[in-house]
Amino acid sequence: MTDPRPALLVTGASGFVGHHVLAAVEQGLFGPVRAVVAPQGWDIQDLAAVREVVAQAQPSAVLHLAAQSFVPRSFEDPAGTLSINVIGTSNLIQALSDAGFGGRMLYVSSGDIYGAVADADLPVDENTPPHPRSPYGVSKWAAEQLCLQAQRIGKLDCAIARPFNHIGPGQGEQFVLPSIARQIVAIERGEQEAVIDLGDVDSTRDFTDVRDVVAAYAAILRAGHPGSVYVVGSGRERKVRDLLADMLDLAGVTATLRQDPARMRPSEQRRMCADATSLSRDTGWRPTLDIRTTLSDILEFARNRK
Repeated sequence: MTDPRPALLVTGASGFVGHHVLAAVEQGLFGPVRAVVAPQGWDIQDLAAVREVVAQAQPSAVLHLAAQSFVPRSFEDPAGTLSINVIGTSNLIQALSDAGFGGRMLYVSSGDIYGAVADADLPVDENTPPHPRSPYGVSKWAAEQLCLQAQRIGKLDCAIARPFNHIGPGQGEQFVLPSIARQIVAIERGEQEAVIDLGDVDSTRDFTDVRDVVAAYAAILRAGHPGSVYVVGSGRERKVRDLLADMLDLAGVTATLRQDPARMRPSEQRRMCADATSLSRDTGWRPTLDIRTTLSDILEFARNRK
């Protein structure tokens, strides 16, 4: 039997955020829609493949998550990052326009577009000038411009989310908090000495639970203004050093910190914090999950990882 509900096309559904989006769709957070995902192995850099996905999905809305999103990799392969993030987004816009798509596309950008921000200019909002410091940040900024250009000429109803660091169960171990969780679990099991290896732990970031971030995406699709850009974040600065202490406390583990110079990024921003006032004003969204709940869930996921 055919599902009569409108289709929400989710690109990048197999990733960390995508899994949480699919769960939220099932819970009704995105309204009475069904999620449609691209087939395994599709290539967003192939316009013909993107056209086929759009034709089969016939979406009423699109959540565009697909990206090369690991910042260190963007330094290793800037051309590949630009191709996936910029050409891929261009292909999706073109395919939707050619198919006569009449709904809204939400493009998920990144707080990394801001790059170097002076302390006096924190917290950042939608009016803070972008100065990306990584090929990843450049790629997301360029893709934003494609979306806004399509909006300006009436080609597509598009809104943009600029999320800051989102964390939660299911995130890959190349990211800092899952890496901490993996090491804590190894210490718990006697598989590792009581030492946590990390890079820079004293820069600050604005961490938000991925489930709150997904709720923000649903809110923007539902109530965001056409052509608008929305910063998504908690509004709080946190040091990795402090989150490490919280995770050790939650686990009841004592360990020392060992900093690894190889884990330092070449263009690290020392402080970052977001101002999501516009998002809250236009949609009513606010983060709801306590940071220790998030950290506990990350630890539990690491314990259950096979």
